[in-house]
Amino acid sequence: MDLTLTSTFLPSLQPENSLIHRKINQPIILQHKWNWKTQVSTSETKCRTITMVLKKPRIEGISEALNEIASQNLDHAPARRRVRSAFVTAQQQLDHILFKMAPADIRLEEWYETNSKGQHIFCKSWLPKPGIRIKGALCFCHGYGDTCTFFFEGIAKYIAAAGYAVYAIDHPGFGLSDGLHGYIPEFDGIVDNVNEQYAKIKGRPEVTGLPLFIFGQSMGGAIALKALLKEPLQWDGIVLVAPMCKIAEDMTPPVILQKVLIFMSNIMPQAKIVPTKDLAELAFREFKKRQMAPYNVISYSDKTRVKTAVELLNATKYIESQVEKVASPMLILHGAADKVTDPRVSQFLYDKSSSSDKTLKLYEGGYHCILEGEPDDRILTVLNDIISWLDSRC
Repeated sequence: MDLTLTSTFLPSLQPENSLIHRKINQPIILQHKWNWKTQVSTSETKCRTITMVLKKPRIEGISEALNEIASQNLDHAPARRRVRSAFVTAQQQLDHILFKMAPADIRLEEWYETNSKGQHIFCKSWLPKPGIRIKGALCFCHGYGDTCTFFFEGIAKYIAAAGYAVYAIDHPGFGLSDGLHGYIPEFDGIVDNVNEQYAKIKGRPEVTGLPLFIFGQSMGGAIALKALLKEPLQWDGIVLVAPMCKIAEDMTPPVILQKVLIFMSNIMPQAKIVPTKDLAELAFREFKKRQMAPYNVISYSDKTRVKTAVELLNATKYIESQVEKVASPMLILHGAADKVTDPRVSQFLYDKSSSSDKTLKLYEGGYHCILEGEPDDRILTVLNDIISWLDSRC
């Protein structure tokens, strides 16, 4: 039996407290498919950690020098930051609507915050051009394996041009933030970091007193929901795109295998042994856009770490048991043909939540990446649906 989860990823910068103004890119979503029949592979063991090095496929359309840079080990943040810096120009030149239509006059800032655990957390903001009144703030949570600086760059600019301050962070262990790549020792740690960082955003002068919304995509949807459940008074509403908030019954691994994973996570938590498969074909409906996924070079696409797998399973179980407590205004968007996160799960969330202000939109024929991998007109429709929903609540 297989369990399929989704991802999103991005690049890097030097961690400093000074503000860095710079144009970069946007987020992509890759997926991981867990085949529970596959045997554990052997590799070099150190400090109860199994590290498995997989040869990365060559990226077409770039130089050998860039391919060499992309092939390096990205376990630690400094390497991810170097790779991201090397790929900025190549990413911005991609023939994708999110890059081509992005307004040029959006105000950008990049910086690092030190969280309560001493980790440098990458942060970025997109503000409307000077003179445009800001209506509210939208705070983004990216998906598993992803970052906030690849395709999301175009998404953020489009929403910012409509009058919103958009903020994003890379979760610990992903993108440009500190932490072992792809490792989630505790799901609550990511959730607490989201609330910690966005509490600081709420105090920024440009959004003081304005509505604050949390926006989660795929695994980021689970993070956003749990952040909302922990701090319901901090948020004025939630936007969810293809949220990973419940594992469909036909995708859940047998109980005995779940117990094996839990046991192994206590012995070798960082081990990369849960098999994965590139599910870009299931996530991106358009072939041309699917071919751009490898340019999200600092995404985590290796085998899933054991503890990470256990934490994701436990997080979805918790959220499933708590959905009736979700009472905030809520917008849920999902591709009706999504085979990565089941659209029936979004219907479950819509039906069970106690919110009196909730909207569910299912897009016929849509795959998992409805903001990145669909035809251009569909991407614009989804973006405008988000903006219209925000406008009616600001």
